[in-house]
Amino acid sequence: MRLKIFLFICCLCPSVIALAQSPKKAGRYYNAAIRDKVAKKSDKACRELERAIEKDPASPDAYSELGQWYFEAHKFAQAAEIFRKASSKCQNGGMRFAQPYARSLIYSGAADRALSIINTYATIHDSSEWNRLRSHALFVKQISGRPNCPMPVALNQRINSPYPELFPSMAVDTSTLYYTRRVNNQDDDFYSALKDTCGEWYNAFNMGPPLNTSDQESAMHISADGHYLFITRCENRSEDGWAEGGCDMYMAYRVANDSPWSVPTPFGQTINTPDYEGQPTLSPDTRELYFVSDRKGGFGGYDIYISRFEDGLWQPPVNAGPSINTAGNETAPYINLDNKTLFFTSDGWPCLGGTDLFMSRRHADGTWEKAENMGYPINTANDEKSVCVTLDGKKIFFSSDRNGPAGNYDIFEASMPWNMKPDPVSYIAGYVYDSLTRSRLTSASIYICNAKKGDTLYEFKSNRGDATFLITLPLNNTYAIHTGHFEHLPVDDTIVFDKQYTVEPLIHNIAMLPSDYEEIRSINDSLIATVHFEANVIELSGPDKAIVRNAIAPWLQEKGYMVIVNAYTDNSGNPMLNEELSTMRAGIVSKEILSSGLDETAILAKGWGEDKMIATNETEEGRRTNRRVEIRIRR
Repeated sequence: MRLKIFLFICCLCPSVIALAQSPKKAGRYYNAAIRDKVAKKSDKACRELERAIEKDPASPDAYSELGQWYFEAHKFAQAAEIFRKASSKCQNGGMRFAQPYARSLIYSGAADRALSIINTYATIHDSSEWNRLRSHALFVKQISGRPNCPMPVALNQRINSPYPELFPSMAVDTSTLYYTRRVNNQDDDFYSALKDTCGEWYNAFNMGPPLNTSDQESAMHISADGHYLFITRCENRSEDGWAEGGCDMYMAYRVANDSPWSVPTPFGQTINTPDYEGQPTLSPDTRELYFVSDRKGGFGGYDIYISRFEDGLWQPPVNAGPSINTAGNETAPYINLDNKTLFFTSDGWPCLGGTDLFMSRRHADGTWEKAENMGYPINTANDEKSVCVTLDGKKIFFSSDRNGPAGNYDIFEASMPWNMKPDPVSYIAGYVYDSLTRSRLTSASIYICNAKKGDTLYEFKSNRGDATFLITLPLNNTYAIHTGHFEHLPVDDTIVFDKQYTVEPLIHNIAMLPSDYEEIRSINDSLIATVHFEANVIELSGPDKAIVRNAIAPWLQEKGYMVIVNAYTDNSGNPMLNEELSTMRAGIVSKEILSSGLDETAILAKGWGEDKMIATNETEEGRRTNRRVEIRIRR
């Protein structure tokens, strides 16, 4: 009898020992997987976790890690299979893994199976997440298998590299592609490529300094006329801790399309804060700046904001509102050349994957339509980001990591979905010149007005360098064009802008007569004081304040006059920020005049930026002479 018992125990022991050793082996494989994951050996880490599951099929930790790793790698079907096994093998696995299982099924396109799990396990305890999963699954079910355009095509290897490419941007001529590349997956830099006569792209090249630095530069946007670049630069610091911090927006300028770029200049504290500000895009009329920020007061993580350029200043940004922004993240805005169709990236609206591309149109009253997903095959279960659109509205360029691995974005080209095409636009191009001397007139103001109502729709300026202008406008309208220049008589034109300009733009040069051509002197201006400023300074010194007060004192008892305050800058930096700088200087001089007791209705102040140079800009003395505020008495 003792012998039988002994033999039974001997037979049992190997099984007991094996059962005892399985969790230990599983633990070793699990720990090895974690180490491999930290060392960025993702494939090996996944194999180690699979071995851990083989040794201990009921342990939830290995399932949870492996399923999450597959999901993050955009291997959604594999993630769903791991969570399916976990649901059946682990204690309380059905409930424990229901949400990640349903999410993986949704991303893999199995919306019906996901809805079955959601309907089985959804509870009031976690209703918000279940409701989000249900709306996501219903959206995927609705949109799957319904392509609204041909399949997007990745750009060739002259553009796309083994590293991520993001944020494509083009001026209206579409001859140059600008974008961001994450070199060696570490340093974000700007690249550009030209198009050859056959429509193919030449090799892209690093744009170098001053645009690229040792810091991180990203999310470039080029203005429609090709003269301005708006960029995001990170790792910033400023002495006051406010004007710059973390990631901020900068602006660069070039005189002509073949000229070098200026050193990027940061926007002021009206735009940049210690929070994140970046991914800028400029409206085609140059009056609105769209950008992304996570500042307080938004709807969620990152929101889209809009700042208007009015009265020579960038106004405090306004949140784009709930038709655009959600509790999630809205990024990479792009305002189309029709000036009313906004494209952007979101993970907060119902989507096919982590981030999708969306569109919204602005109504005449300034409100936005509810965001609309751009659909399949523009969007997929992978991540799609940062779109730009060609002038004719027929083609879009965007970034996606659909060709894998996750996060390794390439730039794709696709046809615009038929139901999302923006209004047709074209552009008017030309230059402003003196009709007598034939010399070109820079910084002329060009107002585009409604020919019927007379209200101003857009405001532009001729370029500082070559007096050119490029104005994008919706077709099938009649426009009145009013052109003004401080030394010339105004010019008014009317243009019927119809479909004949769909293929070729309208070339329209504007000739102006000098203001002394008609010898009419109904206004008498007297210069009573001039205040000069050091570069980038917007404060009055004590002696400057004395100059202003002494100049205005003899006029305080007079009546029937206006005080005209005109502020000018030199031509350093870029014209748009110089206009803002001169407006701020005009404001502080006007404030000093008002402190003398003059009524504010008797003062007219304006910043003219670079409009009227009175000395050379080749020397520091000449530039200081140009940085001035003139105080005039008009009777």
